[in-house]
Amino acid sequence: MPSRKPPSSKPALRGAPVRQRVIDAAERLLKDGKAEFSMRDLASEAGVSFATPFNQFGSKAAIMHALAARRIELMAARYRAQTPPAQAEDRVALAVRIAAEGMLEEAVINRAVMGWIGTAGPAPGAALAGSTALWLLALAPGNAASVEETDAGLAMLARRLAFGFRGTLSFWSAGELADEDLVQSAIDVARTIVRGSSIRSPG
Repeated sequence: MPSRKPPSSKPALRGAPVRQRVIDAAERLLKDGKAEFSMRDLASEAGVSFATPFNQFGSKAAIMHALAARRIELMAARYRAQTPPAQAEDRVALAVRIAAEGMLEEAVINRAVMGWIGTAGPAPGAALAGSTALWLLALAPGNAASVEETDAGLAMLARRLAFGFRGTLSFWSAGELADEDLVQSAIDVARTIVRGSSIRSPG
């Protein structure tokens, strides 16, 4: 009579890719207030082997950067779902509102992520590039010709907007800026940057 294998203590890796499972597990731990979770805690929460988070990401810092990238992607998707205003300044204000409100939706998670991506890790993150791309989307949506003509200028303005938004978020994540003041403060900073720029953006 053939012997039967005992059931595995770990669930089978089906459905979402392994990287997605690890990121989802990190979000759950952060939502529960466990910002100082260990990689062993993470592996247990994700239902994977201890080595899997290291194999997939390399470090906890890289996982936090992946969470930041996920948030920027969500902000961009939400912006694309809107009908953008005609003026560039108003488009930027809309993008900032969407981004800031998204940060407030999961404030506990996002404050923890901000804390991590604000410190140096073993490898540079991509938050600046992702944020710059978001503001570039708002500055010149669907206007390929204009973007090509003023690519360097628009990229510079988008980068300034990334700096401004990150600065506002840093005060919020440190508890110096109240939740109810985040959206308007971020919009005010963005409008000031756009109005003070000599770069002409489409619209």
